[in-house]
Amino acid sequence: MSNKLKSQKEILAKLGITTLNSMQEEALLAISATENTVLLSPTGTGKTVGFLLPVLSELDQNSDQIQLLILVPSRELAIQIEQVIREMGSGFKANAVYGGRPFSKDKIELAHTPTILIGTPGRVADHLRRESFTVRDLKTLVLDEFDKSLEIGFENEMREIIEHLPYIEKRILTSATSGLEVPDFVGLKNELVIDYSDTNKTNLAIKKVVSPDKNKLQTLVDLLYHIGNEPGIIFCNFKDTINYVSEFLSDNDIPHGCFYGGLDQIERERALIKFRNGTHKIIIATDLAARGLDIPELNFIIHYQLPLKAEEFTHRNGRTARMNSTGTAYVLQWEQEFVPEFITTKEFLKPTNAKPSIVSKWATLFISGGRKDKISKGDIAGLFFKQGNLEKDELGIIELKHDCAFVAVPMNKADRVIEQTNNVRLKKKKVRIKLV
Repeated sequence: MSNKLKSQKEILAKLGITTLNSMQEEALLAISATENTVLLSPTGTGKTVGFLLPVLSELDQNSDQIQLLILVPSRELAIQIEQVIREMGSGFKANAVYGGRPFSKDKIELAHTPTILIGTPGRVADHLRRESFTVRDLKTLVLDEFDKSLEIGFENEMREIIEHLPYIEKRILTSATSGLEVPDFVGLKNELVIDYSDTNKTNLAIKKVVSPDKNKLQTLVDLLYHIGNEPGIIFCNFKDTINYVSEFLSDNDIPHGCFYGGLDQIERERALIKFRNGTHKIIIATDLAARGLDIPELNFIIHYQLPLKAEEFTHRNGRTARMNSTGTAYVLQWEQEFVPEFITTKEFLKPTNAKPSIVSKWATLFISGGRKDKISKGDIAGLFFKQGNLEKDELGIIELKHDCAFVAVPMNKADRVIEQTNNVRLKKKKVRIKLV
């Protein structure tokens, strides 16, 4: 923990936020004044900042133990929240723990006890069983996207975790949808509910697209050409469907990424990095991508396979038309397909045969050095401007990780840039640079 803790004004300045939105303002006041808060707001509206600002101001800088536990349903959300806390520069140490990475890595990070622990229920429960940390100072519990954690089978772990935390004084639960039942074991009493869950509905257009073929693949491609080179997600229910759709898009030269639970963590992370920096503008995903992911504003989503539950229809649609933006949800259905009654479409769309090219301007390069090597984004930019001979507008998004980095460069210059920068010294480390 740093000696100087930042004020809320300084934290917002570091995040590049000039003013809080109305949901964040209300959350700040409510969480500061109440023991139990439920915060309901669509994904992408800034819930993370909304709950972090008030809880950070209540942490004790003289304690050397974990004081705040944030439970999340997915690895991606854990990593994302850890990153937001780091960007805030609050002065408090935060670490994320989750399944799919070595336990030894957790032990190294927890040896220097963080003030804030973010984790998936399975991994956090495991640490509590092993007594990896003490809980005497752990007084604030956040269940972020709590309904998703319950839905994907974490109820037993969550119950076990909360039983291990006898000193909790403040509980904050967040979700993107309302009307959810909170189990008794959470211990929520006299809670204050902040409900912004209907914020984005007026900006969302829902359009039905009818396919003459049962597999819907050609209709999907026609729709993508109709939409053009815009960012969006194609939702499927199963990973086998994703692979099937992915193959067809590849045959039609449509750049895309894939995102589902069966992929390795590295593959999932790289799919998101390439999506954020524009290497591909389309991701084919399961409902794992329906909430909690740090991805840019989307123009559209497509229900390639219709969702099985009303909540997932809401969550998928919530990925577009966020806050004040507009967006479209396309319901792709075979002409004889059964459509659940919760799926309502306002318009019918017949895709035109226009074929604008869906091409990528960017390529993503991997750099074998990161924060632990004292490398900064400025160092990387300098390398690509000087040795790589790129102009300022030719350097895309840089993402800096603990032990590596990723940078977007023009696709037509990628090979030359690799040739000029690979095995060059960056700070004190000779780095490898290759195409992702």
